[in-house]
Amino acid sequence: KRKIKARPPPPLNKPSKMMSFQNMLKDGYKHMSGLEEAVIKNIEACKQLSHITRTSLGPHGMNKLVINHLDRLMITSDAATVLTEMEVQHPAAKLVVMAAKTQEAELGDGTNLVVSLAGELLSNAEELIREGLHPSEIVEGYQKAVNKVLEIIPTLCLPGTEKIDIRNVADVTRAMKGPLAAKQYGYEGLLAPLVAQACIEVCPANAKNFNVDNVRVCKLIGGSVNKSSVVNGLILRRGCEGTVQRVVDAKVVVYGQGVDTAATETKGTVLIENAEQLESYSRSEEDKMEEYIKGIADSGAKVVVGNGAFGEMAMHFIERYGLLALKIPSKFELRRFCRATGAVALVKNDPPSPDDLGYVKSITVEEIGGSVVTIVRQDEKVGKIATVIIRGSTDNMMDDMERAVDDGVNSFKAITRDARLLPSASAVELELSKQLYEYGRKQTGLDQYAIAKFALSLEIVTRMLAENAGLNAESILPLLRAAHAAGNTSAGLDIEDGTVKDVAAECGCYDLFEVKYWAIKLAADAAITVLRVDQIIMAKQAGGPKTRSPGEEE
Repeated sequence: KRKIKARPPPPLNKPSKMMSFQNMLKDGYKHMSGLEEAVIKNIEACKQLSHITRTSLGPHGMNKLVINHLDRLMITSDAATVLTEMEVQHPAAKLVVMAAKTQEAELGDGTNLVVSLAGELLSNAEELIREGLHPSEIVEGYQKAVNKVLEIIPTLCLPGTEKIDIRNVADVTRAMKGPLAAKQYGYEGLLAPLVAQACIEVCPANAKNFNVDNVRVCKLIGGSVNKSSVVNGLILRRGCEGTVQRVVDAKVVVYGQGVDTAATETKGTVLIENAEQLESYSRSEEDKMEEYIKGIADSGAKVVVGNGAFGEMAMHFIERYGLLALKIPSKFELRRFCRATGAVALVKNDPPSPDDLGYVKSITVEEIGGSVVTIVRQDEKVGKIATVIIRGSTDNMMDDMERAVDDGVNSFKAITRDARLLPSASAVELELSKQLYEYGRKQTGLDQYAIAKFALSLEIVTRMLAENAGLNAESILPLLRAAHAAGNTSAGLDIEDGTVKDVAAECGCYDLFEVKYWAIKLAADAAITVLRVDQIIMAKQAGGPKTRSPGEEE
């Protein structure tokens, strides 16, 4: 018999290639994972960001020339401005930028410290990763270190500073000089008393309700910085509309639109057959406008403020009744004017009721350095707004001065919450570094290496202050370490002569406790967040074609 070979069983489905994570996603998605692709690349991005800002740290920090997407040129050493205008796109670097913006929004100072310290913490973490430590062990060590640092900082506060009198110009000036010197070195002695005076003038009975928006800045080109001054009131960079240029102790009416004849929403046709009808039509319009302006004058108001244009007929009757007409095109400025005068912005062109009127001590039109300005001075009991007038030779210089004044005003707000002061000039960071080293030596686990690196990272402030001032950081650091080892917790770097001094007693250099506390906390939190990331999944950007940058050829 012929043997019939049995057919082999049909082959099972061949196992397909394992589907990769990339294939699970839509086209255009990016996926990065692992130490080299995600963690190290994130650290590199944050390091590059910190290298940009750290050279601007301290009084001798270098300026950055930034041209934004609108072709606006800025020359500044303010880290918050640089980071805002750079429009950082890298997701990990954005975390550091967000930490810096939080510091800027809450305290107005210390943004450079946040970015520089976060970059240094990540740089030292990279060394530990390359030596074999897992990011989780580094995160645990950093968390222990930052908790210990936040315990130590309150013990370094200068005794007696918590009882500062915030109504005393001299005491507030002393606390403000540090933040202002970091932005405008050499002018802190001039700007600090001006900012302190402006802040104290607008400070309410409960100082914790202080509003930074009540201190305005007016930049007038010409003259020198020494001619800067403070005005208790609001300054508008325009003149009045009519011939009346000055009023004293006047009631004010404010309109949220222009002061003119009302226009109908739909088109209308008026048939005029003879001259008498034309004359009566014009006269009725004039009578209506006169009735309106007479109603304002009868209410006791001497000042008419409008958000839009004043019509010719309206100006005719305003002049006849001897009223001062003032146009404020900005709705934000109009809102501040209402807050300063206690007036209510009316939305209809009707005579005001007594409750809608505001009050000003005086409104005068003056010329300062060739610029015509309207100065609205106010009684303290009605509305508290102060304006710092900045004079200078260039717009860029005055812009930088304005940022310094803003930092000073934010510092005053921080003082109202917590007035404690710390020694400046890197004295605090070095003392924290010393005590953190001692704490790290007592730890038995692998986290002791991360704690030691955190302590080393705190020395970046001293290094950058010295390098930016043209000094040799390697020769100065041992001297400072020796001074702190001897028990001088206020020993810092005098950048003028490169010597070690008790900066609190001899130089009068102070930092606000709140600024330093939150800067270190936010920097550590940002670094820890970046180290916890092990995968990056980026979706395809939505929208149409990418817009061209200004000046870019097609």
